[in-house]
Amino acid sequence: MATEHLSPLDLAFWRMETADHPMHLGALAVFRAAAPLGSGDGHAAERAAALLTARCAAVPGLRRRIRDVLLPLGAAAWSPDPGFDPARHVFLVRTDLTCVHEAAGPLMARPLDRELPPWEAHVLAGPDPESFAVLFKFHHALADGLGALALAAALFDEVPGPRAPVRPVPGQRAGTVLSRLPGALAARVQGVGQALEIGAAVARGGLPLGVPAALTAGPTGAGGRTVAGLALDLDEVNLIRKGAGGTVNDVLITLVAGALRRWLAERGDPEPLGAGPRALIPVSRRRGLRGGEGAGNRLSGYLLRLPLAEPDPLRRLDRVRVGMDRNKDAGPARGAGAVALLADHVHPLGHRLGGPLVAQAARLLYDILVTSVPLPGLTFCLGGSRVHEVYPLAPLARGQSLAVAVSTYKGTVHYGLVADGAAVPDLAALAGALRAELDALVREVS
Repeated sequence: MATEHLSPLDLAFWRMETADHPMHLGALAVFRAAAPLGSGDGHAAERAAALLTARCAAVPGLRRRIRDVLLPLGAAAWSPDPGFDPARHVFLVRTDLTCVHEAAGPLMARPLDRELPPWEAHVLAGPDPESFAVLFKFHHALADGLGALALAAALFDEVPGPRAPVRPVPGQRAGTVLSRLPGALAARVQGVGQALEIGAAVARGGLPLGVPAALTAGPTGAGGRTVAGLALDLDEVNLIRKGAGGTVNDVLITLVAGALRRWLAERGDPEPLGAGPRALIPVSRRRGLRGGEGAGNRLSGYLLRLPLAEPDPLRRLDRVRVGMDRNKDAGPARGAGAVALLADHVHPLGHRLGGPLVAQAARLLYDILVTSVPLPGLTFCLGGSRVHEVYPLAPLARGQSLAVAVSTYKGTVHYGLVADGAAVPDLAALAGALRAELDALVREVS
């Protein structure tokens, strides 16, 4: 059997992890039984945990662990876990908390066991026997957002009919001159040119100057993790889009910018000045949710200044739209946000030796992560209990205090917020500011 090495980007995510800054993605799915349980059915959470335990062993991508290899130097590869034990990955957590986000925070702070296949599922069981939540954790070396969705979907009940593919932003096509060169040479020339162009764009992107102190955290990550979530009506988002222009994603990013401005004002922080903090907007390069594409990362990104200094909500939206249009015109294979593509040009030994340095450099490359995970319009169930809400959760880079992830499911927009607990003790207030900002934009277009 041929050795399956980690791709350069997967290896980079694996090497840059530290105990204080784990590199796993999360998804907090809230379930409710489709029908009232009978007196002998027990807790829906117990049934869900049993199903996850039974099903995970049948998903090949969840039975593999990462091991260092001798050659090439610094590389790592996937290998089957001969002692795979579902009980070391699926956990039933009893909690009295009425807010599942509060329970998810400490769990997100814990790194995954690097000796095991890098994923976990925590079933959160509260006092209501008919409802529960599941916190899925997947290491970023295992999957990006869409890949994690594909792996998690394999654990749910069978969905009738074909699975609709999720359409990401397409990449740019290679130029016609390069396409006439022999394949290997064309790829090498194009790759070097791309790396130089991305490096120049990073240099032009600017240093983290004038970034609100609330968006920075101490280097140790000693504040742990707090999690908050907010569900918004997609119809209201579409109302703003139709009235003011742009895309749904433009509106969702604008809500983040406006909420940050509002939240900073409520904290008594100084009025935002300058171009604004740099948001990294990851862009998927996948063709869709298809079999065999669950593992690994296929990511690039855009870099966007969030216009916090702009007091007018509609002008903020217009500035976000213009910035995103500029990024799309350039494409996800160039620009300062495409730094993930530089991993392909680093030798595995460079990833091994330089991983900690790359983790520390994240603060120099961007100030906040704002990522979107598109979900298909299917009804996901586990043991007959339906998913009612799903909050994506992003990893927190060293030196940064906040990461924002957003998904749309069944006509509802779900924001998942992850923060350094010491730097952002009032994360729930930011979630409230998102709601207030949506209301303000609706009023502007009504």
